[in-house]
Amino acid sequence: MNLDSKLRLEGFNNLTKTLSFNIYDICYAGTAAARQEYLEYIDGEYNSARLTRVLREVAEIIGAQVLNLSSQDYDPMGSSVTVLIAEEPISQAQVAHLDKSHLAAHTYPETDSGSGISSFRVDIDVSTCGEISPLSALNHLIRSFESEVVVMDYRVRGFTRDVDGRKLFLDHSIRSIQESIAPEILDAYNTVDINIYQENLFHTKMMYRDLDSDLDRFLFGDWAADLPPGERATIRDLLLREITEIFYGKNIFGPA
Repeated sequence: MNLDSKLRLEGFNNLTKTLSFNIYDICYAGTAAARQEYLEYIDGEYNSARLTRVLREVAEIIGAQVLNLSSQDYDPMGSSVTVLIAEEPISQAQVAHLDKSHLAAHTYPETDSGSGISSFRVDIDVSTCGEISPLSALNHLIRSFESEVVVMDYRVRGFTRDVDGRKLFLDHSIRSIQESIAPEILDAYNTVDINIYQENLFHTKMMYRDLDSDLDRFLFGDWAADLPPGERATIRDLLLREITEIFYGKNIFGPA
């Protein structure tokens, strides 16, 4: 190994703070052509170039320097991007407060020919050490995707020390991930928390609440124009079932 290629660590903070997302976009595509169009739309709209822009914006928000970036689009669908970041800019002498930190995003489009439900999941990880917090990018990440279900985990691992040598297992105050979410975002969702304070583990789930007055948001394709009320009610029930089962992580209602 070439030692000259290494980055020297200065003022290192050993706490690792990781924010993990599962974000789901869910819609109803009533024909085979609409379902195929949806998959093609998602694959183009949320390709590696789009994910790269989102993660670069996250790095800027949390005040991190991008060190390295890798991206990949897949056949037939899906994309991945990983970014290595540092807390402070790198000098010409390659000295930095490097935090062994990274950002990652992976996409998973999916459609069900039986029910007509189509969905798109993006998994995002923001892992940092040092002073920067991934929670500051929370609202930007939620707003970057149309999200019917958002599942978030925040975990602080390891320990660092204060100037007196006392171990610190958490260097900031937190009771819930919801403290970092903008009120106007929270207003659009039903939320559930599971927090294990003694383990510095925080879990929040959000489920979009306004299916009835905003149903057109969930209909994909030109076929959906002028749907009769009875069919709209059936589609609404299918969407509610899908969203509810994803939110709770289990099959609740049985086959469609």
